[in-house]
Amino acid sequence: MANNTFVQNQPDTAANSDFEVRSLDTMCVNSEEYKEPWYGNLKYLVVGILFGIVFVKAEVISWFRIQEMFRLQSIHMYGVIGSAVAVGMLSVFLIKKFNIKTIHGEKIEFHPKKFNKGQIYGGLTFGFGWAITGACPGPLFAQIGTGATVIIVTLLSAIAGTWVYGKFREKLPH
Repeated sequence: MANNTFVQNQPDTAANSDFEVRSLDTMCVNSEEYKEPWYGNLKYLVVGILFGIVFVKAEVISWFRIQEMFRLQSIHMYGVIGSAVAVGMLSVFLIKKFNIKTIHGEKIEFHPKKFNKGQIYGGLTFGFGWAITGACPGPLFAQIGTGATVIIVTLLSAIAGTWVYGKFREKLPH
């Protein structure tokens, strides 16, 4: 397989094991080979800080805004989520139409996803956690950055939940 390319195989979910199919999901062939100096990661810090500022200014991290959304009292969060979906759809369309490559020149491929009942369980669990804590993974760090240090409990819970899922993934219904 050539360097700087994404995996070219289309997964056949009937023939491949779950592990094999997961290994084809957005796995960059040369991600381990690409070495960047430590200061190269500063661009991620800058983008993350800017993203956090946008979250704060748009009130996306507001517990009250999130509660309004779950109580169907305001369209604010639905507008934010809807615009994110629209931007994502437009981005995928443009990537496919113009055969856009990654910044390292790698071809981007989209593989079809198979629906399974585990997605319903996961979505419900995620939604319940979001409603209870007033935080989803994106705004956690922005909330902590604004001084809401109690959100560290939510962050640690999210990390623990991710670890538990990874530990028991093979035994969970998919």
